[in-house]
Amino acid sequence: MGFRSTSAKEEILGRIRNANKLAGVPSEPYPIPRDYRTNRTRSTDELVDLLEDRLVDYKADVHIVKEADLPSTVADLCREHRFSTVGVAEGIDESIYSSVSADVEKDDRSTDPHKLGRFDAIITESHVSSAQTGTIYLDGSATNGRRALTLVPDCHLCIVREESIVYGVPEAIDRLNPEMPITLVSGPSATSDIELSRVEGVHGPRTLIVLIVRK
Repeated sequence: MGFRSTSAKEEILGRIRNANKLAGVPSEPYPIPRDYRTNRTRSTDELVDLLEDRLVDYKADVHIVKEADLPSTVADLCREHRFSTVGVAEGIDESIYSSVSADVEKDDRSTDPHKLGRFDAIITESHVSSAQTGTIYLDGSATNGRRALTLVPDCHLCIVREESIVYGVPEAIDRLNPEMPITLVSGPSATSDIELSRVEGVHGPRTLIVLIVRK
């Protein structure tokens, strides 16, 4: 069966190649333009506003902060939500969470993922964000955290820097390393049953807090 299928495929492709030769179609593939759907006119302010609008629509809690105010904002949010234990991605700068009153623990990638549930929340940065779709891309690097860290705890505090915000998906994909494990986040985890009853926190954090950092 497999041999016949392969032979049939080769025969069909051979006929197509012969037909192309008779028609004068070049054997080399045509160049594919890749300059579509890119941001040509939107300013940083417009991209930030668009991303915020999309994330709020997805029920994320969004805060626009200055770089200098990031540590105090993180500490205030942890206190407001009464987090007792907070996990942070291993590459996060200590100054970002130094004012947090809760117990803070850097993630050790060797830790059993089943034990990550002890964290009330986790703090990570992000690699790139698409404003058009309201999607945050995590690439599994030291500052973004391993995938399990961003899926098991109930709350995710995600830092998005303004220079990492692009307009559309093609621009976001262009910044990614295809060899890295990519996690896409568009609001808190949520699912609906056949009766459209929304349930949050099934496949990931129930609460997503996004800190968009302006220079």
